[in-house]
Amino acid sequence: MNISDNFISHLIELRNRLMRIFICLLLVMIALFPFANDIYHMLAMPMLKSLPAGGQMIATGVVTPFFVPMKVALLTAFMISLPYSLYQIWAFVAPGLFTHERRLIGPMVFASTLLFLCGMVFAYCLVLPVVFGFIAQTAPEGVAVMTDISKYLDFAMGLFIAFGLAFEVPVAVVVLVTANIVSVAALREARPYVVVGAFVLGAIFTPPDIVSQFMLAIPLLVLYEAGILVANVMQHYRSGNSSVKSSQFHPLDEQKF
Repeated sequence: MNISDNFISHLIELRNRLMRIFICLLLVMIALFPFANDIYHMLAMPMLKSLPAGGQMIATGVVTPFFVPMKVALLTAFMISLPYSLYQIWAFVAPGLFTHERRLIGPMVFASTLLFLCGMVFAYCLVLPVVFGFIAQTAPEGVAVMTDISKYLDFAMGLFIAFGLAFEVPVAVVVLVTANIVSVAALREARPYVVVGAFVLGAIFTPPDIVSQFMLAIPLLVLYEAGILVANVMQHYRSGNSSVKSSQFHPLDEQKF
């Protein structure tokens, strides 16, 4: 097989795997379609619980009551089908990787997906209730808090992405150390800058109250330390294995002496 045929075969395989990802996403979306309103109601629950008695959310657009729940259902379908999608991507790139790269990337993909979902759950269960409780309590007297459902979706998704990415810090730290881009010692020395950066990010991606800022900054710092710990353990493990391999020699080598 020449280079051209090999390239075409890779394109065909890529097309087939992308089609499988799309079909899986479409099937899950169709299955969730009847429950789109219920899924959006679940997403809006932190806001609804924070509203005063009789408060409600509104829709200012003509087609907003239909399209917003569909968007939520599509995002939910994406999250549900994500493990299958990642498997298809992994199956496509795995043949071109070395053995040690396969051993590393597999757990990294699993860990990054799990941590991103944990960040979203953290934002939904802890951050959103605090944020909306703060907003409802600080609203001026005589102002009815009635958020547009489209604006609420944008705000909630922004927080989900911010906390999901924040929870990826351990994976980023381990990758940087494993790739020899930065050392564990350098990461430890950078702690003061990381503390400042964590609170700056907390101020940017959360509403202007100290509680929600801390709720993003503290997990960032904890996860940063967890990443350093895991990277340090992996580094010691790799150095230990390399020293053992270097100390081993074939019996024929003894005969040379």
